[in-house]
Amino acid sequence: MNESSVLSPEVRAEIDRWVAHYPPEGKRSALLAALRIVQEANGGWIRPELLEAIAHYLDLPPVAVEEVASFYSMYESKPVGRHSISVCTNVSCLLCGGEEILAHIEKRLGIRPGQSTPDGRIYLKPEEECLAACAGAPMMMVDHIYHEHLTPERVDEILDSLR
Repeated sequence: MNESSVLSPEVRAEIDRWVAHYPPEGKRSALLAALRIVQEANGGWIRPELLEAIAHYLDLPPVAVEEVASFYSMYESKPVGRHSISVCTNVSCLLCGGEEILAHIEKRLGIRPGQSTPDGRIYLKPEEECLAACAGAPMMMVDHIYHEHLTPERVDEILDSLR
């Protein structure tokens, strides 16, 4: 595979900036950043041929790249909405109303976790185990930004702000 035909010069340059942070034998350390860069450049998801291109570019076995991409919840393997929402429903958030927040979002948007709105605006990620903001429960993450101490009214304000 010729990754230069799949990865744009801008994407390769950005990956190279991350690779430069590590010793030459440590290119694998740039894998998480490479996945993020490629996902952002591809409209929020990573096609299989892009995983293979990343593997070739970083001199890694393709299975190693796929293992990492499928393990972490921040990487998507299918097209998703422009905005990504994760709602924490683990213990602290559960006790403080996280399930009610999730139910409110589902009702408001007419989608379930793992689905995008019909207009492609919002993707409600599958259930997250924990987003590490227990003191701010209940909380959700929207496009990697934390929103804590949520109420249904505050959720509506956040959803209304997403274009």
